Amino acid sequence: MHYLRVFILGLLGIVQLALPAAYAGITPEEGYSNSLSGKVVDKLTHTPLPGATVYLPDLRVGAAADAQGNYVIKNLPKGKYVVDVHYIGYAAYTELVVISGATNKDFVLTETLIEKNEIVITGANLATSVKKTPTPISVIRRDYLDDNISTNIIDAIAKVPGVTQLSTGPAISKPFIRGLGYNRVVVVGDGIRQEGQQWGDEHGIEIDDYNVSRIEVLKGPASLVYGSDALAGVVNIVPPAPLPLGQIKGNLEANYQTNNGLMAYHADIAGNSNGISWGAYITQKQAHDYQNKYDGYVFNSRFNNTNYGATLGINKQWGYSHLTFSSFNQHLGLVEGDRDSTGNFVKPVNIDGAAEEGPVTSSDHRSYSMTVPKQQINHQKIVWDNNLYLNNGGRLGLILGYQLNQRREYGDVLQPNTPGLYLYLQTFNYGAKYYLPEMNGWQTTVGVNGMQQTNKNKGEEFLIPAYDLFDIGAFAVTSKTFNKLTLSGGLRFDNRSINSKALFLGTDGKPATSGDSKFDAFKRNFSNVSGSVGLSYEASDHVVLKLNAARGFRAPNIAELSANGVHEGTIKYEYGNQQLKPEVSTQVDAGIDFNTQHLSLTASVFYNHINNFIFSRKLFNAAGTDSIPVHDNDEGFAAFQYQQTTANLYGGEIMLDIHPHPIDWLHFENTFSYVRATTANSSDSTKYLPNIPPARWLSELKGKFKKVGKSPLQNAYVGVQMDLNFAQNDVFTAYATETPTSGYTLFNAGLGSDFVNKKNKTLFSLHFAVNNITDVAYQSHLSRLKYAPVNEVTGRAGVFNVGRNYSVKLAIPINFK
Repeated sequence: MHYLRVFILGLLGIVQLALPAAYAGITPEEGYSNSLSGKVVDKLTHTPLPGATVYLPDLRVGAAADAQGNYVIKNLPKGKYVVDVHYIGYAAYTELVVISGATNKDFVLTETLIEKNEIVITGANLATSVKKTPTPISVIRRDYLDDNISTNIIDAIAKVPGVTQLSTGPAISKPFIRGLGYNRVVVVGDGIRQEGQQWGDEHGIEIDDYNVSRIEVLKGPASLVYGSDALAGVVNIVPPAPLPLGQIKGNLEANYQTNNGLMAYHADIAGNSNGISWGAYITQKQAHDYQNKYDGYVFNSRFNNTNYGATLGINKQWGYSHLTFSSFNQHLGLVEGDRDSTGNFVKPVNIDGAAEEGPVTSSDHRSYSMTVPKQQINHQKIVWDNNLYLNNGGRLGLILGYQLNQRREYGDVLQPNTPGLYLYLQTFNYGAKYYLPEMNGWQTTVGVNGMQQTNKNKGEEFLIPAYDLFDIGAFAVTSKTFNKLTLSGGLRFDNRSINSKALFLGTDGKPATSGDSKFDAFKRNFSNVSGSVGLSYEASDHVVLKLNAARGFRAPNIAELSANGVHEGTIKYEYGNQQLKPEVSTQVDAGIDFNTQHLSLTASVFYNHINNFIFSRKLFNAAGTDSIPVHDNDEGFAAFQYQQTTANLYGGEIMLDIHPHPIDWLHFENTFSYVRATTANSSDSTKYLPNIPPARWLSELKGKFKKVGKSPLQNAYVGVQMDLNFAQNDVFTAYATETPTSGYTLFNAGLGSDFVNKKNKTLFSLHFAVNNITDVAYQSHLSRLKYAPVNEVTGRAGVFNVGRNYSVKLAIPINFK
């Protein structure tokens, strides 16, 4: 905490010095009287596109075109900035614009169903376009989230090439990128890394899936920008941008899904007056047990969420300052999968003060009330994001965040409201960046970021110790475009220190000054140098070639170092290993993008070599059977311990999107993802890394219609999708750590449209969808529930995934004059 206070005081000192510097010697004529204005029109008809958005992501300011297609953005600093122009039914367009004085720039958009990799992305350096960055990136916009069925934010992006999810039922999903997950993927929300005990199998992402404008998935080591843990990549969840000046808008949304009776409601409102922007939202979601063909209803797979948040910001001549608050609150059941001799699920019951097992009734399955074992998560977050324009053409960025993650697990039916495990995690995030003025075409950013973290145990059970963590990293990144070649790269130094506290338990199992040692005190310090270099070459108007090499690192997390206990929902007893070394990754990516008016092809391959790869494997005892711990009430759980090896991962993704002429409304997209992961110098049973997803082929045939005759339907679509998941037999079979998974094919479909009035104003949007049309009973290879107990009646191991599921969504936009 002392280091954090010193650092924050130093940052505030920089701000105090920078503010007068930002104004020094600047008159309105030479400083911030700069503006950007122009017109947005259709390329073929030259008709205006009212409502088209013109946005400068680096400055977090934009405007909407009026009825004549005109827009204007005032109070801008001089410089070069990427401008993102977006309009539904048209290809997103970006251009690097030089702003000096009253700058006029018209934009011409092309109607298309194929995104031509012109989406703006953000990172440590200035915003750019996908085709100019060498790192493989996928961008998911809000309309994609509306068109598809999902139950949480990671489930919503699990069909992106190279992205999968490790799930524990419909409420809990963790992102995996190219076969790597847990603390190897950094999730960013509101500009800071999300911290909520990511090491746990059944710990999801505490971000509301309705408060999203787009999601950016960076594939490959991103330690250069985010430090430790971004070994596999980054999922950047971007909230809605501030509205243009003079606007007040709101949205009402509702979603119902038949399989688990999911009901979701969302409302938001935002406005911008004289540079003061504000917004607020609330989401409520609840679901009972889901069902499938083999298991029927899966007992205790229910959940409910209540999330809300608000933002307040100011954009003025000197820059911007935005304050954001969010609260994510979730209750969910934990599926254990125990059944009786008839194959029916059983539940814990309290009979005369004794814990017994009882039958599960049909009314139990359709109940929205929680029962043990269950989990409660409360995650509050405050973020203060600032950007100051300096008189030398540079900018200073400062971001501070505070997160409080409270995770309670309840497992005792005799005390259903007393948490056994109660983890209390506080995280202070900080970051400062200096965007240097452009020098001979070089765009350079230097900065420092990190976090200070404290974890406490407030429950009666103890899986990880109380600890303090301090993390700091300094970096420099730069890029330059030489005609058609863009070169980018940088270096970073990181240091992470962990101070773990000792814990002794008395004869009553409660903390004491002496007794049985549950956790030993220890201190570990991890340092590393990361770097990357890459290039993107526009070989022609249609072809872009990319090559990138990066070195990333990940310090062992607290569970890997010191876990000692059962974690409900994981169905295992976990042991840490204090001797673990940090993982170091070296990855090379190569890719090609080919785009024409009617065809888009994107292909990328990668090779990733990881030293000291950390994984959990089952332990055997001297008799050659499962090692069963006998601590307290932990009997019956197989023991797992974290170990290390050398790992090699390779594979790639390919996407082919066809928009045939003259059938301009037809859209045929195919994606294929593959990753193979092996360990060095291992036997057959330990040859492959655990938790590696199988190959996957997604094929979608979709029709999109900007206007359906003279009807009120606009931006309509109808489509069918095949989701083919191949068998995964390359598994870590040693000690029965992992089991093979059969392949399966799912068929999905959807349709929807905006409904407009005679003035083309959207009244509401309606979306219908169905997943798993044929009601296939399947188990995803990365589903934790496949390791639940065997059904003695059928002989099938574990619990199966969600069966057929229908969904209907309604969205009503509200515009206030």
